[in-house]
Amino acid sequence: MRITGMFTGSLLAGVLLLGTAGGAVADGTPTPAGSSSDGSEGSGGSDGSGTAEAPTEAGTSFRTATAFRPGQRATADGSSGDYLYWVFPADAGQRPTVTAKVTLPESAAARKGATTWQVDVYDGLRRHQPCVYGARTKALAADARTVELRCTLRTVRAWAEPWSNDPLPGSYYVRLTVLNAQEVDLGLPVRAEIEAATPGKGGASAVGGRLAVPLTPGRTTVSAADDGDGTGTGADSGLGDGARLAASGVEPEDGWSSGWWTDRWIWTVAGGVLGALAGIGGYTLARPSRRPVGPGGA
Repeated sequence: MRITGMFTGSLLAGVLLLGTAGGAVADGTPTPAGSSSDGSEGSGGSDGSGTAEAPTEAGTSFRTATAFRPGQRATADGSSGDYLYWVFPADAGQRPTVTAKVTLPESAAARKGATTWQVDVYDGLRRHQPCVYGARTKALAADARTVELRCTLRTVRAWAEPWSNDPLPGSYYVRLTVLNAQEVDLGLPVRAEIEAATPGKGGASAVGGRLAVPLTPGRTTVSAADDGDGTGTGADSGLGDGARLAASGVEPEDGWSSGWWTDRWIWTVAGGVLGALAGIGGYTLARPSRRPVGPGGA
């Protein structure tokens, strides 16, 4: 029994030390780039802080996609037929869900026919990611004003083989557009709302590797003072519209995941401790009892 108590105490001490190490790794999470003081952020008033206002405009291409954070509701006013782009970050172990809502004002109620709206999600390599849940394409009847779309992606993996199309940590682009609309209905004013949720799936999605660098766009910006002639002071003045590249610096509020610690270690260590205790208990119960030997030796 003394041996059993010593062994159990050693295992518990190991669990405590492992938990302390995990807490130290968690505390060492790098500071998100959005909280730096350089002020280079996307359009729409997002400054990287938790109290930043959600953007109120959308980009018209991948390069001008407007950045927003999961939990924010990004809005934009546009016209049916436009391509509207946003971008948000998703980290390893998360399963992103994008929700889009399109509203037509009262003045657009006299459109001639039904329209079909679609939301698409692309990863940092601009690869189209399929939806495992939700309806990313819906028809809007001629007498209806609103339509809601939803797309739930697969769980983001920490790494994947080059030939696979698995979602990887980094930026995720959202594109909203109308399909199968009559030409007379194109150009009608619309209001779009975009939200993204990135719940974590826990240690069940943890793997033994990770990307060296998340799939994020480069920090390429255009000066807001650009007069549109392509001679702005930004690193990518070819946009020519004076707008900053909102996708630069997209990063989760707590930074990208790093290090070896995941909550799978807790279950691994707990399983090892229970297995060791079960083995000791089984040996204690199964070992043969020793009968005392008298002075005569019989």
